[in-house]
Amino acid sequence: MLYQAYQFQDDLLAPMRDFATRMQILSSALFFGPASEMGRHAAAAFEMVSRFKITHERPDFEISSIAIGNRQVPISVETALELPFGKLLHFVADVDTPRPRVLVVAPLSGHFSTLLRSTVQTLLKDHDVYITDWANARDVSTSAGRFGMDDYVDYIIRFLEEIGPRGHVLAVCQPCVQTLAAVAVMSEDKNPATPRTMTLMAGPVDTRESPTEVNELAVSKSLSWFESQLISGVPMGFPGNGRRVYPGFLQLVAFMSMNMERHVEAHRKLYRHLSRGETAEAGKIKHFYDEYFAVLDMTEEFYLETIDRVFQRAELAEGTYTHHGRKVDPGQIRNTALLTVEGGRDDICGLGQTSAAHDLCRSLRPHLRRHHLQANVGHYGVFSGRRWENEIYPVVRNTILAME
Repeated sequence: MLYQAYQFQDDLLAPMRDFATRMQILSSALFFGPASEMGRHAAAAFEMVSRFKITHERPDFEISSIAIGNRQVPISVETALELPFGKLLHFVADVDTPRPRVLVVAPLSGHFSTLLRSTVQTLLKDHDVYITDWANARDVSTSAGRFGMDDYVDYIIRFLEEIGPRGHVLAVCQPCVQTLAAVAVMSEDKNPATPRTMTLMAGPVDTRESPTEVNELAVSKSLSWFESQLISGVPMGFPGNGRRVYPGFLQLVAFMSMNMERHVEAHRKLYRHLSRGETAEAGKIKHFYDEYFAVLDMTEEFYLETIDRVFQRAELAEGTYTHHGRKVDPGQIRNTALLTVEGGRDDICGLGQTSAAHDLCRSLRPHLRRHHLQANVGHYGVFSGRRWENEIYPVVRNTILAME
């Protein structure tokens, strides 16, 4: 009943948000024009109320062009492959010179792939970029079947095969585990589409290293507790009606509770900027939260298997990870260069959790390994923002270039 209660409440609040939106437009005129202080404060208050919502649809990537060299190059987004639980999107740049093909594996952890907009924009300067665009589970019919960790690995392999030989893969956060498993399976099978480089960024390869609040929560409860307390059926009115999911709004609440004071202060700043007519400053905050409040649901099996296999039993690090019953051995990776990246102030994925991949990939020669620790950045700073673009990305680019 959890999901039904949430949806009922959201439906009840919809008229209030609609009213606030209309009053926001009228408030300036009603309170003596946009130049008056009363008018600006009224408009700001109504806008804050109108924004009190969570959305369940993927925002647009908003990448229409990119600066390459001394010219602005148009970018179009195409669906290279569509499967029930995710698409392979291709950012097509209008350039003649072939560029390294990179698959960006986005997290399936409550937000859409557009969370990596900055990652994609930066990579597009020098690469032919693809990204996994995971579906919102509440929009996938139960006739499509289940989607667990094994299926996730299957999707990564299928997407890399679609991109073709001599590609590269870059995983951010949660999918570092599945990406490492996929490359291990492909390496053992001598799959021609095995990527030439694998970049793992701030991912939970071994959650026993420097456990964070997220890790401790995952091991503090039994798997049956997570199932009984957090899993809910999709309500009527959605294509996935009846599918059991971990709702995205719960994940959002969990993330926000870790830094609630920061989020409250951000909304105070937003109100101040709006009331002062500082549209540029307000726009930056609104853009972030438009993305942050866009959530997707995960299938029950994927969420519970992640809790069990990644956080509670650390199967990959323990050497017990299997894919469709077959043992996965990262030691089979011999020709794929490995780059791991961690943030010195990451409160979601602690130090050492991602670099643990180097111990698992024991067959790699020294020149095919590199670890980059970026001081003074949190989790999101690893793949977005100034330090990602100016300090981390050059390391990623050079790793890929070295294997071209």
